[in-house]
Amino acid sequence: MANETMVTIQGWIANAPMVRDVGGVPVLNFRVGCTPRHFNRATGAWVDSETQWYGVSAWRRLAAHGAKSLSQGDPVVIHGRLNHRTYVNKNGLEAVAVEIEAFTIGHDLSRGIASFVKAPPQAPAQAPAQAPAEPWVAPEAPHAAA
Repeated sequence: MANETMVTIQGWIANAPMVRDVGGVPVLNFRVGCTPRHFNRATGAWVDSETQWYGVSAWRRLAAHGAKSLSQGDPVVIHGRLNHRTYVNKNGLEAVAVEIEAFTIGHDLSRGIASFVKAPPQAPAQAPAQAPAEPWVAPEAPHAAA
């Protein structure tokens, strides 16, 4: 993780999270909108800035748990690796997408109440069958001379 940009964002899930299979591994994708606010001293009021949009992906167990826990409109806090990619949009213009590979996702408890259900443990991978090992026998102690 050296020289990677790590971010933590707070926002709202913009679309229904979708799970898909990538090479036998589940991945969850959704978009999050974050609207920064600042206090305008001149008016004495809070002012919303332009909404920032992030694509979010979560892999493996986080994807499976997120698919069962997250819905469109949920307030969330996401921590992960920030990435960007350049693409050509439908108008033929080059655009940049900012994406987060999530390492942790949680509901924003400053916005509501959540309950936690611990997931059952995963079964360990089956080890290949091995021949039973010979039992270990302690060596005999040397006899003392009489």
